[in-house]
Amino acid sequence: MIEIDCLGQRCPLPVIALARLLKNAEVGTEVRVLADDPAAANDIPAWCRLKGQEFLGETAENAFEVRKISDGPLPQSPREVTPRE
Repeated sequence: MIEIDCLGQRCPLPVIALARLLKNAEVGTEVRVLADDPAAANDIPAWCRLKGQEFLGETAENAFEVRKISDGPLPQSPREVTPRE
């Protein structure tokens, strides 16, 4: 597991560091982000949902774990379009 120490950094810096690291990482790579900004508890899981990565949880105080499961965002399901009358 790769660890990124973002203690003392304010969001969005921990998310930016995670994104940069995962950009070139192999699928299956696990990362622990150490971040004490309270916003990280919302921002890191939200980024994972947005980018199609797996948020493994907050495994310890100020420690958030993520697994790379894809090389990009998950495809969205098509929206239904109702014809105009």
